[in-house]
Order: sequence, then structure tokens, then C-alpha cells
Amino acid sequence: MSKEKRKREFPHTYVIIFSLIVIAAALTWFIPGGEFAREVKNINGIDREVIVAGSYHQVENQPQTWQVFTSIFKGMQRTADIIFYILMIGGAFWLLNESKALDVAILSFLNFTKRVERFKPLKVIGVDNLVIALIMICFSFFGAVIGMSEETIAFVVIFVPLAISMGYDSIVGISLCFLGAGLGFASALLNPFTIGIAQGLSGIQLFSGIEYRFVIWLVINVIGISYVIIYARKIKKNPKLSPVYEIDEYWRHKAAHEESGTKTKPGKNAWYVFALLTAVFAIFSYFYPISHLKIGQNVISAPIIPIAAALWVVVGIVALRHSVQLFIVNILLFTILFLVVGVMGYGWYIKEIASLFLVMGLLSGFAFGKKANDLARSFIDGAKDIMSAALVVGLASGIVVILEQGHIIDSLLNYSAEAMQGYGKVTSMAIMYVFYNLLNLIIASGSAKAALTIPLMSQFSDLIGISRQTTVTVYQLGGGFTNLITPTSGVMVGVLSIARIPYNKWVRWFLPLMIILIVVGFLLLLPTLFMPLSGF
Repeated sequence: MSKEKRKREFPHTYVIIFSLIVIAAALTWFIPGGEFAREVKNINGIDREVIVAGSYHQVENQPQTWQVFTSIFKGMQRTADIIFYILMIGGAFWLLNESKALDVAILSFLNFTKRVERFKPLKVIGVDNLVIALIMICFSFFGAVIGMSEETIAFVVIFVPLAISMGYDSIVGISLCFLGAGLGFASALLNPFTIGIAQGLSGIQLFSGIEYRFVIWLVINVIGISYVIIYARKIKKNPKLSPVYEIDEYWRHKAAHEESGTKTKPGKNAWYVFALLTAVFAIFSYFYPISHLKIGQNVISAPIIPIAAALWVVVGIVALRHSVQLFIVNILLFTILFLVVGVMGYGWYIKEIASLFLVMGLLSGFAFGKKANDLARSFIDGAKDIMSAALVVGLASGIVVILEQGHIIDSLLNYSAEAMQGYGKVTSMAIMYVFYNLLNLIIASGSAKAALTIPLMSQFSDLIGISRQTTVTVYQLGGGFTNLITPTSGVMVGVLSIARIPYNKWVRWFLPLMIILIVVGFLLLLPTLFMPLSGF
């Protein structure tokens, strides 16, 4: 029996990614080298390096051999920010989890859903269905508006245990945050990292055509959320139907050995943390009385930090009178609030977000009564637990390193553009759509794809009579769905590693939905060719 299991064992994620690095190295021996000239353009206030259309020229290719090993090191360097982000998230949430705050919060949430299920309207809809839909819509909205992607890594350790406690599996857990944000990212409304850059490079009005993109966003989310809800209902009826049922034993075992309902009264450390944060919020309220949140071209100005500070005082006192776990959950909620404010109002990225969660973890541990040495040991335990997920991100980046060092990445791009010539509008658009879906397997970054391809594709669309807005929409949809399975995506491999979901299990589960989304995405592109749509 053990021999049969070994024969059917699917390759480890590390093995899959290293194999792709070897394949990429093999391609550098057969594909001629080539390069586009590049220039720096200011796109929406940010200098970006973009290709010069029509500048492709052949260069000597650089066949890669032993570089398959050095590419791993270079990949680690290239993605060092995400790697350290994951490690800091792991350490921070380990500190938070040791207080049992999340377990108390999940138990309280489940008890709440049971109470509200007594209301007939909610019973008909299904409280669990409503919870899944609302959480996914929330993440989809942020994916569509601010390009939420890397941020979802931090939420895996929250939503996977929640999904397990609700009777689902880890796939449902990562669908709540990672898939939800991915659906929004693919059907972006105001995403500055995709729509903003692509429209800026195309020379069309920034965030124009939002009316039809909103229709696209609704359709894509209805399909994606429905798929997850149908799957979740099936798993709740028979948990053993889950493809990760045995793997999820880790999460079930973890939950079984934690005293979920144990609450403790806050000690003096918790009151010290409350006083410290109250003082910090007061100082920030003084220096930042008004925050300017950017949503597309619109800016919302409001006294968000002073309001949050006042809310912190009221809610914090209530939490401290209840339990230290509720107080720590309160710290987590305000961390998420300031994450959103920081990203939308102050241009925060991975460095600031990682630091924010690190502070959250340290304050949570101290509020729970841990001493400095205990905090250090717990942080190391958390980072150690998540190390595999962090390293796989750098490994995946090695694929792109090899293609770039071999000087063939521009050649692949040029060949794809040439393949689109000589066809009608619908066929050319279909080839362009397929091209973007395949390009995701090499380049996961939405902004990088825009900088590499839009200068070329926008001019190509002029030649075949397709509007540049349509080309941007093709890039948007084609650059989103396969992005959720590409091994070169540090976010995807990081999320799966943290959730302990094997890559093949995720691909098999997501593949039917991906095919549906790709087909529907193409159908949603057709009206941009034949109907008078605003902005098109």
C-alpha cells in the first residue's frame, strides 16, 4: 500500500517550481535572443520603464545551464520584501494566536451566526452563505479598487481556521480572502496598478469606461462567489469530499488542542498597551487631522484618524472590562483599519504593512502578559513555522530570472504580437486574450505586464480597428484569471504554503472555475467591439 501511495504521490511544490526553472533554462537554448528598447515615462505621477513599440531587435541569446541554481539566489533577492513580509506575518500572528484571541473570536462569531439564524429571512438565505458572500465581496472590492494582493497573505491565518470551524475546509478559507481579492483584481474598477497604468500608457482618460467595468465586476463576482458557496455546501454535508480533508487534519488538530472558549481577565500589561496606543493615536490625530483617501481619480478627505482614535478609546475600555482576548481582537481590527487607511491614504506597501503587523503581534503578546524573551522565542517559532511558505516565493521568482538572463522574454513577447497580425477584430482580440492568459505563467505582476505590453498592444489595436479601451479591458481580464494558479506568483504560492494546500489540489479545484471565468470574460469583451459603450 505504501508503494502505491509513493507511485501516486504528486511532486512537491518546490519540485514543480524547480522543474519549471529547468524548462525555462532549456528554452534559452532554442529561442533566439531579442530585446526591446526601453524608456522611462511618467505614468500617473510615477516614473515607469516601458518598452518602445517597434524597437525589437535580435541580440545574442545567453543559454542558461548552471544558472538554474544562481537564479534561486537572485529570485530570493528580487522578492526579499515579500519573503520578509511573510516571515514577519508568521511571527506576529503566532504571538497573537498564543493568546487564544482568534479562537475566542471565532467561537463568539459562530455562536452569533447560530443566534441570528433563527430569523426566517436569514434562515432561507443561509447565514453561512451570507458570511461567505459578504467576506468575498469585501476583499473583491479592495482588489478592484486598490489592487489588494500581497495583503491577503496576512488573512490566511484568520480565515482558514474560521472556515474549518464553520465545517468547511482550507480551500474555502483561502477563497474568502485570496480568491475574493483575485476576482476583484481581475475585474478591476479603479486598480491603479493595472487599469491606472494601462490607461496611462494607452493615452486614454484615466479610469474611463468604469460603467461597463462595473458590469464586468458584478458578473465575475456572482460566478466566483456562487462557485465557492456551492462547493462549501457540499463540503459541509460531507467533509470527506474535500480534496484536502486529510491535509486539513493539521488545522483540526490545532483547533482541538486549543481551549477556544477560555477567556482571561486583562492584567496591568493590557492596560499599559491601551494607554500607549491611546497616546499614539492622540499624537497621530494631531499631526494627521485629515486623511485623504484616494479611490481612482476621486479623493475622500475626512478626519479618519481622530475618529478612529475616539472609537479606540470607547471600544478599548469595553474590551478591557470583558477579557484580554477581546482586547487583543480589538487590536487586530484596528490594525486592519489602519492597513486600509495607510494603503489608500498614505501609499503604504509591503514594508509599512509588515511593520504594522509586527507591532500588532508584539503588543498582543505583551498585553497577554509575555516578557521580552518570551516574545522573541514566540516570534521565532512563528517565523520558523511559516519559513517554507516564505522560501517558495523566492524560488518561484527564479523562473523569470532565467528567462531574463537568457534574453528571450522580449522574444516571446514579440512573437506573440506578430501572431496577431492579419486577422479580423474578433479573432485578433481572441488571440490577444489568450496571449495575456498565457503571459501570466511567466509574469504575475499586473504592473509589469502593463509596462511590457501595453505600449505595443495599444498601437497594434489602432491598426486593426479595436479601441484602446478594449485593449486595456483585454489586458485586465486576460491578466487576472490564470494569475491565480501561476507558479511565478509569489502571492499565490505563499497563500497555498501557509494554508498547507498542495499546488495540485488547488489547481484541480480552481481549474473548472478558471475555465468558466475565461470563457465568460471573453464573452464580456465582445460588447466592447459591437456596442456603443461609455468610454469605449
